[in-house]
Amino acid sequence: MGKRKHIIFYSGGIGSYFTARRVVEKEGKENVILLFTDTKIEDEDLYRFLEETSKKLGAKLIKLADGRTPWEVAKDVKFLPNSRIAQCSHLLKQKMSDKWIKDNFKPEECVLYLGIDWTEDHRRAAPKKNYLPYEVKFPMCDRPFLTKPQMLDILEKEDGIKRPALYRLGFAHNNCGGFCFRAGLGHFENLLKKNRKLYLWHEGKEQEMRDYLGKDVTILRRTRNGQRINLTLKSLREELDKGDQLSWDEQIDVGGCGCFLD
Repeated sequence: MGKRKHIIFYSGGIGSYFTARRVVEKEGKENVILLFTDTKIEDEDLYRFLEETSKKLGAKLIKLADGRTPWEVAKDVKFLPNSRIAQCSHLLKQKMSDKWIKDNFKPEECVLYLGIDWTEDHRRAAPKKNYLPYEVKFPMCDRPFLTKPQMLDILEKEDGIKRPALYRLGFAHNNCGGFCFRAGLGHFENLLKKNRKLYLWHEGKEQEMRDYLGKDVTILRRTRNGQRINLTLKSLREELDKGDQLSWDEQIDVGGCGCFLD
């Protein structure tokens, strides 16, 4: 058997790029595959980042797509995703990549890599278990430890690649065009400030799902007086447009996609 292939779940995020960077340095670019799964609502600049970084790394870039958007998945499964359950992660990311890996490699023929870092060390157990018998590694959990701001600085100053547009706009990740069903209130506040048109589009899609299901379901929930209550994107926008402020806990609640971690 030849050398094992090293497959990076390549999201377009800075963590996955630095994961690939370390694996290429250790295993050689000819043995590395960058596996990207497209949700069809990505920010246009993500594709520029994919092409520039794959060229910089010299590794093969594989692009997969189910063909549906997360909103189309929500309608198909008749469920509005939220921070706890998001079938788009499973159907558009996990299922697509799992099938491609199993169709092309036996467990002993490859190693899988995820871009979580040392600040997310507690998130390693689930994917290690779920991908068995395939081996999963997390290079950014190893020394030297780097923060996201440090990685983005190295990206531009050392690698000569412009950081993705969503990072420049203050988003915590570079996925789904600045949207995520798993995101928190602070994330959506930033989306409203930085891209109102896109926020309104997703607001309309949420209302479409509420009408379609005939239920008071929402992406977001908040805690008030010890109770968890539903909060529509429309209600959140109206609050913020009036000048109301989120609580400190809500402001820092950006949530996270983590599509390959469940």
